[in-house]
Amino acid sequence: MAGLGNKSGLGSKSRLGRGLDAMLPNTSPAPVGEAAGPKTVSKLAIEDIVPNPDQPRKQFDEQALTELADSIRELGVLEPIVVRSLKGRSQYGIIAGERRWRASQRAGLREVPVHILELSERQVLEAALVENLQREDLNPIETAKALHRLVEMHGHTHESLADRIGKSRSAVSNSVRLLNLPSEVVDWISDGRLSEGHGRALLKAELPARILVLARRALDAGWSVRETERRVRLAKQKAEDAEAALNSPDGQVPRASAVNANIRAIERRIQQHLGLKVKITDRDNQGTLEIRYSSLDDFDKITDRLLK
Repeated sequence: MAGLGNKSGLGSKSRLGRGLDAMLPNTSPAPVGEAAGPKTVSKLAIEDIVPNPDQPRKQFDEQALTELADSIRELGVLEPIVVRSLKGRSQYGIIAGERRWRASQRAGLREVPVHILELSERQVLEAALVENLQREDLNPIETAKALHRLVEMHGHTHESLADRIGKSRSAVSNSVRLLNLPSEVVDWISDGRLSEGHGRALLKAELPARILVLARRALDAGWSVRETERRVRLAKQKAEDAEAALNSPDGQVPRASAVNANIRAIERRIQQHLGLKVKITDRDNQGTLEIRYSSLDDFDKITDRLLK
C-alpha cells in the first residue's frame, strides 16, 4: 500500500514519524534465560536469523552494503535488528533490519543484537513497510506491491491502511494504482528509468497500448513529468477528435463535440486532482460544476482547497 515527498512517493504523517514504536507492542517475549521486559535486547547467532520472504524491499545497493559492513566492523551494530520467533523452527525471522543483517554477515560478525517480538503476519508486513518508508529505501513499485498485499491479503481498506501507516488515503490509492500500468512500464519505474510522477501521468492515458507508446517516448526523449502530462492530454484529445470525425457525416470534428471533449478532459483532471466524482454541465458557455462527496472528510478536503 517517484515524484512525491520521498522515494516511495508517500507523504509523511505523525505515525510514520514516530517509527515502529507507533505500531509494535510495548513488550516482547524474553530471550531464553532472561526476564521479560519492554523491548529486551538480546544477541543471536547470525545463522539463526533468516530474512522475511515478504520483505517489501527487494533491491539492496551493493556499494551501500559494503560501506555499512565497513562501519559495522569498526563500530558494531548500533541499532538492534527486530526479529520474531518462527513456529516449529529454531530460527528467528527478520521484522526490521535486513540490511543491517546482510552487512553484519559481510563484516564477519558471528552474532548480532536483536529485539525479539511476537507479531502476526500482517503486523510483520506493516512493520517492514513502515521501516523502509522511514528510511526511504523502497522504490515506488516495491511500495505499491506491499500496500496492495496488505489490502488484498490482510483485509485493509485504503483508508484504514493509510491511518495505520501514517499516510493519506489518496497517497495510498495513487501508489497502488501504479500496478495498473503495463508490466513494461512497471519495470521501468521499478528500476528508476521512469519516476512515480511519470507513472501517475501515464495512467491518465487510460488505454494500455497508448500508455506503453507514450512511456517509450518519454523514456527515449527524456520527457519531464510535466511534458509527459502534456503529451498524454494531446494524445487523448487527438483520439477523441478522430473518433468524433469518424462519426461525423462530413468527416469533420463537430464544434460541439470538440467543446464537449475539452470539458470532459477538464472534468477528468479535476476528479484526479480531488479524488472525488466531478460533473461539469455546459450550455452556451454557462453551466454548473458539481463535486460529489461521500463523507465529512471528503467535504473538509473540498472546503480546504476552495478556501485556501
